[in-house]
Amino acid sequence: MRNFGFYGPLFFCGAAAIFVEWASMDHAIARITERIRTAIAERMPLRVQGGGSKDFYGHSLQGELLNTTDLAGIRGYEPSELVVTAGAGTALAELETLLAEHGQCLPFEPPHFSWSGVRTATLGGMVASGLAGPARASVGGVRDYVLGLQMVNGKGESLTFGGQVMKNVAGYDVSRLMVGSLGTFGLLTEISLKVLPTAPAEATLCFALPQAKALEQVHIWGGQPLPLNASCWVRDESASAGTQDLLFVRLRGAVAAVEAACQKMLSDQQGTRMDNAQAQPDWERCRDQQLPFFVQRPGEDMALWRISVAQTAPVLDLPWPQLVEWHGGLRWLWAPENAGAQLQQLAQSHGGNATLFVAAHAQSTGISEPFGTKNVAQAVIEQRLKECFDPHRIFNPGRMAQGV
Repeated sequence: MRNFGFYGPLFFCGAAAIFVEWASMDHAIARITERIRTAIAERMPLRVQGGGSKDFYGHSLQGELLNTTDLAGIRGYEPSELVVTAGAGTALAELETLLAEHGQCLPFEPPHFSWSGVRTATLGGMVASGLAGPARASVGGVRDYVLGLQMVNGKGESLTFGGQVMKNVAGYDVSRLMVGSLGTFGLLTEISLKVLPTAPAEATLCFALPQAKALEQVHIWGGQPLPLNASCWVRDESASAGTQDLLFVRLRGAVAAVEAACQKMLSDQQGTRMDNAQAQPDWERCRDQQLPFFVQRPGEDMALWRISVAQTAPVLDLPWPQLVEWHGGLRWLWAPENAGAQLQQLAQSHGGNATLFVAAHAQSTGISEPFGTKNVAQAVIEQRLKECFDPHRIFNPGRMAQGV
């Protein structure tokens, strides 16, 4: 008889059974916790890294490397409950493959950024960065799907927040506080997520529209009962077709709803319906920033900026190439790094923020404020959180902001 004392619970997923080996991950957590305590005693900063796919993001990296890939494995998965729990070092691709086998997914489409090197995106990196893909405006972001997590803080303490149920409302919602913190508050070891069934039907429509008209039309459709899931406007400069302003809109939902929406939208605006076999890889390339817009840097000194604004913001009057996602809420822009003050002022005038996403040169990733300026109240809150979770400034020093 198999000794189940070495394994976690047995979860039945259709005809398959998943055995979760607890001992190896628990040993890895104990080993990493001891290393953190040693770093605290020696005042040795640590640079937390999963697969390294997002090392380009934020300030320059500092500290001794602390890799989390040993914290890999599915700790529990109950498809009928739409909940999965996994180690922070679990490869994102492996988790998505498991979910797909059971007709489920992470609906916010976290990016993998395989272009950033021979790297593997991990679950911990997904939560720490808080980045989401094309469907973000319709389904929510990473923060909306985190149910609970376990972590080791800057005092060497193992902490548990949240739980593994969707209606967990006890105590402070610290789990979601960790989303987007770039590992500056502690080391994530285990994460529980809400997942959703894969949509039964999907369709992508393409319209030749200038940016102003595209934004206007997307907002009109957004006010109607249509299953809009994602949108992307870009100026396509292919050699065969010449320069075209194109709006792509993805629909997801019930078969009848998607088909009815296609008929209505194509009657509202002249366009074409794309073959899903062609459209799906394009949306994945959009998610991972591998479309020609992202790959073809327009100039040696041009950096990629991420501008978050209200969806109803007008066309940004800027002389540089743009790509628009999230029904107008996210504007990607190639612009010089020294345009930061101008971009930040423009973004704030539309209720948003400008972030230097990919620097023009590797040595310039440590610019003074890649995430834009913060107000005094926000800065004070961040400092107090850092003092509470990591008083010795051990984790990812300066990755989020100076002093955090």
